[in-house]
Amino acid sequence: MFEHAIVRTPGPDAISGLTTQTGEPPDLAGLKQQHRVYCKVLASLGLTIVHLAAEEGFPDAYFVEDTAVVTPEVAVITRPGAPQRRGEEQTIASVLSAYRPLKAIARPGTLDGGDVMIIGRRAFIGLSRRTNRQGADQLCRILAPFDYQCTQVVVNDGLHLKSSVNSIGGQQLLIIETWAGRSEFDGFEKITVGPSEAHACNTLWINDHLIVPDGYPATRTKLEATGKPVMMLETDQIRRMDGGLTCLSIRL
Repeated sequence: MFEHAIVRTPGPDAISGLTTQTGEPPDLAGLKQQHRVYCKVLASLGLTIVHLAAEEGFPDAYFVEDTAVVTPEVAVITRPGAPQRRGEEQTIASVLSAYRPLKAIARPGTLDGGDVMIIGRRAFIGLSRRTNRQGADQLCRILAPFDYQCTQVVVNDGLHLKSSVNSIGGQQLLIIETWAGRSEFDGFEKITVGPSEAHACNTLWINDHLIVPDGYPATRTKLEATGKPVMMLETDQIRRMDGGLTCLSIRL
């Protein structure tokens, strides 16, 4: 059970950050409102919300998950793969030092927290446009003394590993259909998501509840069939900045 969530307020420049999406930019007021609702939902699940102020000059800084990987034993400060985002992790490190011993990824390694999925003592690390093998190898070495088994996964769909697969409790994964047969995830029960609802893969399992992006009815039906409590949140503005529900907080 998580006790705290670290979040950062989207700044006035939030819609000028990095994105692969085309078309109209998000509405800043709408994005901020969706972020506020997200924080209220986390608080309703018993988490103490640690609010950080907007980071001037870092429009993507409200995607705090990319700046750290936190386990019960250690917090690993990342080195973001996008050069424009390097520096966001500095204020995160000062906050996390109150909760965990700190380690850090060093150059030439790059690592985004969105590429790391930890399930029990297993750490799945995506090799993506943002995380390179040197960064993944460093994380494996940091986690090894704590008996974590690391599996590196080539990310060929989406921005991050967790764009395509997420733990939804126990031995269940929510995973994009095209990844369902991948050997890295053998032994897990897989609930698949079709290509038209790919964004729904970024579902957050937290304190025995599933927080799910709204607007993906087929995925919602599958998740409700698990018997787990499902909470739907609007994320369309956040999605336009390549963001999802896991990106917006560091849970510990």
